[in-house]
Amino acid sequence: MANAASGMAVDDQCKLKFLELKSKRTYRFIIFKIEEKQKQVIVEKVGEPNQSYEDFTASIPADECRYAVYDFDFVTAENCQKSRIFFIAWSPDNAKVRSKMIYASSKDRFKRELDGIQVELQATDPSEMDLDVIKSRAA
Repeated sequence: MANAASGMAVDDQCKLKFLELKSKRTYRFIIFKIEEKQKQVIVEKVGEPNQSYEDFTASIPADECRYAVYDFDFVTAENCQKSRIFFIAWSPDNAKVRSKMIYASSKDRFKRELDGIQVELQATDPSEMDLDVIKSRAA
């Protein structure tokens, strides 16, 4: 099922890994990459449940676009343990224009494939997705 606007298909592994993160908490994060030659979104990397937010941000290339999902655990002011699933559209300023356009035009359709995303972030600079931003958006 390709998207008419961008022509990107979504590899089944993307949905399978996301379901595992959401229901079984098998992963802390998943990084997705668009394979232009194959015209599809694929899983590039998964993070183990014990990996930190720093491990996650270190896994995202500084100069290439990516989609990512991060399962953020936190404790509320009422001392309740909670979790939010973040969808991050990473589109750094120094990425190729063509790449930014493809990621932007494919984002909404790809995000619809991942049922259960609670918070979306658009980031063009690492500061736009640092841990303080995540914490403030999670509450």
